[in-house]
Amino acid sequence: MTTTPTLAKHAATGSLLGLALGDALGFPTEFNDVPSILAKFGPWREMKLPRPAIVTDDTQMTLALGRGLRSAMDRGLLTPLRMEGPVREEFVDWYQSPDNNRAPGRTCLVACDLLKTEGRPWQEASQIGSKGCGANMRVAPVGLVRGLSDEQRSGAAQLQAALTHGHPTALAASDLTAHAVWLLAAGAEPTELIGLLRSYARENRGRYLSRWLGDLWTRSQDPTPEHFIERGWDECLEVLDRLQDAVRTASPESDPCLATGAGWIAEEALATGLLCFLQFVDEPVTALRRAACTSGDSDSIACLTGAFAGAHHGSDAWPTEWADRIEYQSDLMSLGALWDA
Repeated sequence: MTTTPTLAKHAATGSLLGLALGDALGFPTEFNDVPSILAKFGPWREMKLPRPAIVTDDTQMTLALGRGLRSAMDRGLLTPLRMEGPVREEFVDWYQSPDNNRAPGRTCLVACDLLKTEGRPWQEASQIGSKGCGANMRVAPVGLVRGLSDEQRSGAAQLQAALTHGHPTALAASDLTAHAVWLLAAGAEPTELIGLLRSYARENRGRYLSRWLGDLWTRSQDPTPEHFIERGWDECLEVLDRLQDAVRTASPESDPCLATGAGWIAEEALATGLLCFLQFVDEPVTALRRAACTSGDSDSIACLTGAFAGAHHGSDAWPTEWADRIEYQSDLMSLGALWDA
């Protein structure tokens, strides 16, 4: 069954801009603890968008995925075979670009170097032991594309993750991230979001998407494909429980990483990005600033926070003065307009 939601006004544009703005805001603060960030940038609620507003590999790879999806869907319905080629090509182009100089993650570099070998099955490039946040910091476009079935959205989210990060938790967290973006763009109430995500995780817990993933699971030590993917969903369910507690009890003035993790791994990036969004649902710029002033993977956390807030509020969430000077603005706006049309 194909489910076509009614997207929030300019949800795709808002989500992509928010992702890039969070990336640029968190780029200078990554690898710093909160006292160091405050000493350098002042009160976190007053953080300014850097000049120039330069992004990291997080936004670059989001755009690569978005372009790959656009190319795949120009050829017809989205299928694993139709998607793999264009997205793989875009990832390799990113890997070989001189602009790939923004401290990219090792997993993406190793996997993309293997993906460039023509004829190599992508499963041989996938880093089966890695669940780094690179799997899901770039997945927002999958949640923003119009007209996908639930199976296509889930499969595309997991496949794009698996091209580089083959750990089952990377696949499940990427699927959940895309689902969260889709739910918010479709008008889901933020107060219901954690419950919806937990239900989704439980429903999918034992479902290995063999049409999209092929024999990826055989690279692991798991006895069955179901056992393989259950490990990923179980870790995501555990972090969603922590998120639910944090939304009720964590102070917005405290480092969110203390509650839901530093975000270097996929499930923690999802949870901490969601926590920042949910603590400031009606203040999207404040949510970005909170995400950027964290002790963990600040740019990726803020990326995800911006993707969620932008999907919920649309493009009006972001100050024009910020949106007008973000790096790659024309590319972000072009993809956003396509999916908002």
